[in-house]
Amino acid sequence: MENTLIDLKVAEGIATVTVNRPKSMNALSREVLEQMEQVIKDVAKNDQVRALIITGAGNKAFVAGADISAMVDMTAQEAREYSIVAHNLYGMIEQLPIPVIAAINGYALGGGCELALVCDIRIAASTAKLGQPEITLGIIPGFGGTQRLSRLVGKGKANELILTGGMIDAETAMSIGLVNAVAPPEKLIDAAVDMAKKIIANGPLAIKYAKEAIHRGLQMSLDQGCKYEIELWTDCFTTEDQDIGMKAFLNKQKPSFKGL
Repeated sequence: MENTLIDLKVAEGIATVTVNRPKSMNALSREVLEQMEQVIKDVAKNDQVRALIITGAGNKAFVAGADISAMVDMTAQEAREYSIVAHNLYGMIEQLPIPVIAAINGYALGGGCELALVCDIRIAASTAKLGQPEITLGIIPGFGGTQRLSRLVGKGKANELILTGGMIDAETAMSIGLVNAVAPPEKLIDAAVDMAKKIIANGPLAIKYAKEAIHRGLQMSLDQGCKYEIELWTDCFTTEDQDIGMKAFLNKQKPSFKGL
């Protein structure tokens, strides 16, 4: 599928969604958000897609942020609606039952950093820069950054990044846990695809349950999260994949999971 602002390609069970607005540093206008929402819905309905990679067009920006030129004259109500659209989209991405990998090919700032935060795994090009510079514009992160960043890197680092509005490079981002790995720019997509292939070699239902346990558990107390884990662990033993996986292990064979 080719789209003016969002491209979608599917190969070998891996969907790649590309924000295609390189002349504007892939900035997230409301139209971009709405088109991405439709593309994510298409991905969610496609049973052949086992993993999703999100990246940006060109070599300068993953997503350099929300569209400031569109925001400058917004009323408070328009700003609220813009934030809600983004939150709905990001929540949809976060709750996909398949692994989502951000291939951060350049600047990931503001809404772009927040887009990376909703992905399960983040791989950055060595040239990438990340940050939440909203405070330098007289606003705060409005697409989930104040909530997800602190959950990922801790309150102290989140405060530092958000309150200074500064940018950090890919290696620094990896050192604080903001990204999982750093790759040369020319090998970034290959690294993301390799990661996706490693994940989807495992059982689809186990991947779904593991994602759900991690995501939902972070919104619970430790005790509640552990109880929820017990329920999902138990559900695994109602699946064919559990039987396939364990018998293959005992027989020293490679499992052929069915997603059942």
